[in-house]
Amino acid sequence: MMGPAHSLSGAAAWLGVGAAVAAAGHPMPWPVLVVGALICAGAALAPDLDHKSATISRAFGPISRALCGIIDKLSHSVYKATRGHGDPRRNGGHRTLTHTWLWAVLIGGGASALAVTGGRWAVLGILFVHLVLAVEGLLWRAARTSSDVLVWLLGATSAWILAGVLNEPGNGAGWLFSDPGQEYLWLGLPIVLGALVHDIGDALTVSGCPILWPIPVGRKRWYPVGPPKAMRFRAGSWVELKVLMPAFLVLGGLGGLGALEFI
Repeated sequence: MMGPAHSLSGAAAWLGVGAAVAAAGHPMPWPVLVVGALICAGAALAPDLDHKSATISRAFGPISRALCGIIDKLSHSVYKATRGHGDPRRNGGHRTLTHTWLWAVLIGGGASALAVTGGRWAVLGILFVHLVLAVEGLLWRAARTSSDVLVWLLGATSAWILAGVLNEPGNGAGWLFSDPGQEYLWLGLPIVLGALVHDIGDALTVSGCPILWPIPVGRKRWYPVGPPKAMRFRAGSWVELKVLMPAFLVLGGLGGLGALEFI
């Protein structure tokens, strides 16, 4: 899928989780619901770090472009080193390593560890990166016509304000993980969810997505998971723009209302 649809699906997924955990007796404070949805919207763009033309490659100027080139080469190397007898040869790394459940868990776990051990500045860094990506995905029309510096300033300002709100007593720094020293451990959860939602979205397209790697399926270790071919669509097609994106908006709204009902 395209960037805006990925971001919308990420935000909708976190709001849906908010409704589910609230019904299960662990309601999110409203700052966790809002911040988590924005992080998840940004994280839903991150698997495309392996694609030089993706939204994320433009988000941080030359830094993100260089990082995308590195991740593409790394992903391609891992693919070549691990492909099964049934996997085709490839010229690049797009939709390989960064589009797997293992990558999602590692990135999310790394973010949680960084948030817990790195303190306030680490939390600010995580928020800044994902809020910039959320702006690029959710407000993509405005972001495309605005200066990168303005988008970065918006991300930095929002990160500073939201970090302060979260740090207030009862606002969610210790949501779900309440033991001393576990503040902000939950920050990795919307990152994992965003990456997985991205992969599921790509699995619906004609190329499928190797979410299960490194678990082999038949003779393929990089099996492109997806529904029957008749049910798949091309990225940017009318199905994505006219059906899925409105559906994500409705589902996200319902999830948000369900989560707020229990607060």
